[in-house]
Formats: sequence, structure tokens, C-alpha cells
Amino acid sequence: MTNKTLHANPSKSRTPRHRAREFALQGLYQWLLNNEDVTAISENIRQAHGFDKADAEHFNSLLYGAIKDAVPLRAGLEPLIDRKISELSPVEHAALLIGAFELQNHVEIPYRVVINEAVELTKSFGGIDGHKYVNGVLDKFAAKTRATEIGAGKKA
Repeated sequence: MTNKTLHANPSKSRTPRHRAREFALQGLYQWLLNNEDVTAISENIRQAHGFDKADAEHFNSLLYGAIKDAVPLRAGLEPLIDRKISELSPVEHAALLIGAFELQNHVEIPYRVVINEAVELTKSFGGIDGHKYVNGVLDKFAAKTRATEIGAGKKA
């Protein structure tokens, strides 16, 4: 088994929570490609350069939560995508899992922030237009999971 990791262009303005999302994306990428144990993935990532600047609690929530809830998250995403989940790039798949998990489980984070962060992750790590795809899918997912919040925003 190969141990694949992702590398993004470093940005000096990354917040601890954004860094947590970057590391969670890397962990999900490893999990999707190698089906490694989440604890081993987490321990490996915690050794990575810059992890000390990440929000470790949010990283744990995203990595463990997205893996634990992968089946229901995929079930919620499937009707919103134009192909089989297995045909998504691993980066798009991981970004969608993170975004969907945050939309469902971190209601304290505005839905627009969640979507924007998933788009930024896909821009940093993914293919040329993957961010547009992630944006469209998560917009639809948010309409289902955050309808009250979205409706309140339109009235304001």
C-alpha cells in the first residue's frame, strides 16, 4: 500500500480552522485511497509540519466524523451529483464529505463559510474545475440541510 499525501500551496493567512480542514482533507484522501485505520491516519497527520497551528479539535471532528458518517453523508449527496460517488476524484469526494459533515453537524458555522471553505480546499488540492462542482453540490446540500438559515438570509 502506498501512503499518498496531498500538498497545497502554503498561504500565510490560513486560520487554525482552515488548517484543520486542510489536514482533514489529507486524512480523508488517505482513507479513500488506502482504507487505512482512522487512528493511524490521525496520528500520521498530527506529525505533519504545521499541524501545531491547526485547530486540533475541529480536525478530530471532521476526520473522525466524516469517516464515521460516510455512508449517510454519501446517501445525502448521491441525488445531488451527476455521477456515481466512486467516479468522483478523491479530492472532490473528500471535500464533499467535509462540507456535508460540517453543514449537518456544525450549525454554528454559517453555511456560506462551510461551502466557501470546501471550495477553497478543492481549489488548493484538486483539479482545474473541481471547485465549481463542489460548490454546486454543496449549495444543493445546504438547501436541504440548512433551509431555515438560507431562508432567513434571503429575508434580511
